[in-house]
Amino acid sequence: METAPLMTPLVAPRRTAPSKHTKTLVTCTVLAALGTLVYVGRASREVPQPSAVVDTTSLSHTSTAESFDGDLRLRCTETYITQTLDHFTAHHGTYEQRYFTCGEHWTSPDGPIFFYTGHESDAESFLQATGLMWENAAEFGALLVFAEHRYFGKSFPKIENASYIESLRFLSSEQALADYSVLVRHIKETFHAEKSPVIAFGGSYAGMLAAWFRMKYPFVVDGSIASSAPLLAFVGQTPPVDPEAFARITTFVSTPEAGSAPNCQPNIRKAQTIIAAWGATAAGRDNLIDALGLCSAPPSQDVAIEISDSLVSTYGTLAEGNYPFAATYFGDLPAWPYRAACDHLNETFADDASLLRGFRASVGVAINSTGALPCVDWNASAPIEEENLWSYLACSELYMPIWAQDGTRDFFRPKTVNQTADAENCLTKWGVELRPHWAHTVYGGLDGIRAASNIVFSNGNFDPWGGYGLWESLSDSIVAIPIDQGGHHLDLMFSNENDPQSVRDARKQEKAEIRKWIDKHHKAQKN
Repeated sequence: METAPLMTPLVAPRRTAPSKHTKTLVTCTVLAALGTLVYVGRASREVPQPSAVVDTTSLSHTSTAESFDGDLRLRCTETYITQTLDHFTAHHGTYEQRYFTCGEHWTSPDGPIFFYTGHESDAESFLQATGLMWENAAEFGALLVFAEHRYFGKSFPKIENASYIESLRFLSSEQALADYSVLVRHIKETFHAEKSPVIAFGGSYAGMLAAWFRMKYPFVVDGSIASSAPLLAFVGQTPPVDPEAFARITTFVSTPEAGSAPNCQPNIRKAQTIIAAWGATAAGRDNLIDALGLCSAPPSQDVAIEISDSLVSTYGTLAEGNYPFAATYFGDLPAWPYRAACDHLNETFADDASLLRGFRASVGVAINSTGALPCVDWNASAPIEEENLWSYLACSELYMPIWAQDGTRDFFRPKTVNQTADAENCLTKWGVELRPHWAHTVYGGLDGIRAASNIVFSNGNFDPWGGYGLWESLSDSIVAIPIDQGGHHLDLMFSNENDPQSVRDARKQEKAEIRKWIDKHHKAQKN
């Protein structure tokens, strides 16, 4: 759902962000129902580094400002633990799970363990990006742990005599949570940290895992920071899931109320109408090559419309990554990237061709930010092994019926959720039956959250996933923190001088909750 990203619809999956440590980006893809839009070319890219300096002069055990420049992996130890492949039977083998420990500030033997519940990504990406953990390690004397989710990064099980798809049968959130429970026990034994409290952190799918970790293993985890966690996106919720919230919020970020140019949203709508009209004739489809920067003309109007849909879907990525600073988490994006994209559409264009060129530049902020990739190959496809395995999880247990659009309250082409088609796609693509009710059955939705304690849920109003998060506190220990002008898990990122006051306040509140959980743990240890 993240790595970016994060999560993708079953029928029309969106682009996922590249690995944070990929030094060369061969292709930048936007997945669509018809196949894959691919910008053809090769662009060099350095390993992105966090750039933050935090004043820790007031802390009791340091008197200098701490810098987080450079490669943070060098401040950690990479380790593997042999994990049980299937925690819920006694008949299967093992695999090697990777994790990182970063202990320069840890106060042995009972300093807290800050544990990142890895999501659908290489562990190195969130190690480099999770500033909330790094910036507070010294103050809390915390040991940082970044756990890699099974089947991602270097933690992919090797199962003899099994095809790629057959080997995925042990990929699930439940197995991942069991991995994390075993790993916490292992770390406590290894570091002689049996008395250390454990605080889980995560954003997006990892935020869901952080919350579920506390809900399912409260004897292992003392509290959780669950940022941008769409726990209320599953079938069985009361009230029911709003299938159009993602599209509406994505559209809201295109408005002046969200800081975007006034003509942006109207021109996004017009661009789609023009593409559909041009797609009706061979000459018009040929003209789309130059107007949209395509490598070749679409063969039909239907394909032209599908290309249009895929390009418009990039505004969802821009909304998620609408941070007040330049960042590489969703690709190389400038500060306030949605606003930057909308600036290309702030004109009253003289003709349709000019408007489409503006639209091309607008979506290019997301999919061709370097300007070095010459054209969109809408007919390309990627091997299944390279696809984000989130879609497998969505089929097998975490189905989210959230990809509807009405075309009125949002700027997308109207469509409804088609669970029957999704089920057929799951069976064809992954060989698994769709289980639409399983996530709610296992985790309980809102009722499950009400029964829990010591969880912070934070959400930003620029983040489309916020439509499926918790916005109101349920008790003194189930705390909701709204973040005005907040993108996807902005509060987990490194502090920046351009941060809105809302996220500064959110981090302070999160620290206060963490301190409360730690103090409660230590008091219980003394009794």
